[in-house]
Amino acid sequence: MKLRHGLLAGSILAATVVLGPVLSVAPALAQPVQGLYVAGEGGASFNQDQRVRSSPNFPDGRDSYHTGVTGIGSVGWGLGNGFRVEVEGDYRNNGLKNFGSSAVQGHVGGRQQTYGVMANALFDMDIGKSWLFPYFGAGVGYAWQGMNASVTAPGFNQQIGGTFGNFAYQGIFGLAFPMPWVVGLSATAEYRFWTMLGPQSHGARSVGTIGGYDSIKEEGVATGNRDTRTDFNHSLMLGLRYEFNPAPPPPPPAPEPAAPAPAQSRTYLVFFDWDKAELTDHARAIVATAAQASTHTGTTRIEVDGYTDNSAAHPGPRGARYNMALSLRRAQAVQAELIRDGVPGTAIDIHGFGETHPLVPTGPNTREPQNRRVEIILH
Repeated sequence: MKLRHGLLAGSILAATVVLGPVLSVAPALAQPVQGLYVAGEGGASFNQDQRVRSSPNFPDGRDSYHTGVTGIGSVGWGLGNGFRVEVEGDYRNNGLKNFGSSAVQGHVGGRQQTYGVMANALFDMDIGKSWLFPYFGAGVGYAWQGMNASVTAPGFNQQIGGTFGNFAYQGIFGLAFPMPWVVGLSATAEYRFWTMLGPQSHGARSVGTIGGYDSIKEEGVATGNRDTRTDFNHSLMLGLRYEFNPAPPPPPPAPEPAAPAPAQSRTYLVFFDWDKAELTDHARAIVATAAQASTHTGTTRIEVDGYTDNSAAHPGPRGARYNMALSLRRAQAVQAELIRDGVPGTAIDIHGFGETHPLVPTGPNTREPQNRRVEIILH
C-alpha cells in the first residue's frame, strides 16, 4: 500500500496541549493500481430492439430479444496514477423473442451471438472510502455478430444465418470493492453500453407467399440479405479483479514500544503533510527551538516519537505496516534536524508508533492532520 497524495497541514508548535479537531475537505484522488492485473466478469445482456431492413424478397420489421448472458475476460496494466489500460475478450448471447412486422404475425426461434476484442482505457477514483473505488472508461475494437434464427408464420418460413464483423465501441462504469483478506483482489460491479457499426448483414432463405416491403408474391423459395440497422447492448455484470502488485516487505520484527509516559517534560509538536516525512521550513524552526531549549533546561534525554493517522488505501495489516514505517521515517527526519542544530545524537531516542495513540480520536481510515506528527519530549 503506497499513499500517493498529501493533505497540506502547517507545522505548528505546542507544549503538552491537546488541540481541537481540524476539519479538512479532500479532493477525489486516483486509486494507485500498479502493474499487471487480470479480471473476469459475467452477467445479464440486454439487447435493444433492432430495426430489420431486408432485400426485396423479405418483409421488414423489428427484432426484439430475451434477456441473455454476457461474459468478459481482460488483461490490463495499471499506471499507478489512476489510469489503466486493458485488452478484453467479450461474448454476448441473446435469444430472439419476437419479429414485429405488419406482414408477418407468427413465431420466432433462435438467437443472436456477438463476440469480439476491445482495447479499453479506464480511470479509477478515490472518494475517500477504503472499501469503494468507482471507475469509468471507454473502449474500441472489432466484433462479430452471428445469427441463427427462424421466423415462422402461416404460409411463410424464413431461416436466418451467417456472421458479420465490424468495428465496435463501448462505454464503461463500475465499482470496485477491495477484499481486505486478499491483498490485490477486488470484487467489481459494472455497467457497459456496447454497440457495433452497422448495418449487420446476414443471409436469409424463405419459403412462402410474403414478399419484401410488405408486398405479396407467389409462393416460392427466395434468398437474400437481412440487415439489422441498430445494435445497442446494455450489460450488467459482477466479477473479480486481481492485481499482481506485491505488498511492500514488512519491517523487521520488533517489540511494540510502550506509549510515552506522561512525565514532567516539555513537549514540542511537529506536524507533517499526508504521507510525507519531509520537514517544512516552519517545522525546522520548531525543531531549532526545541534544540535550543534542550541546552538551557538541564535536559538529560530527548525522546522523538513519530505517528501517523489511520488512513490507508489498503486497510488491514498491509496498511498498518506501511504507517509504522512512515512514522519511523518522520522521527528519523526530526532526529537528523536536531543533530544539525547541535544536539548530540547519543542524547536522542527515536520511536515509531504508526497509527496508535492518536492525538485526536477518529473513526477508521480518517485523514486527521493532528495525528500526523512527531513529538519532541525533553526529559
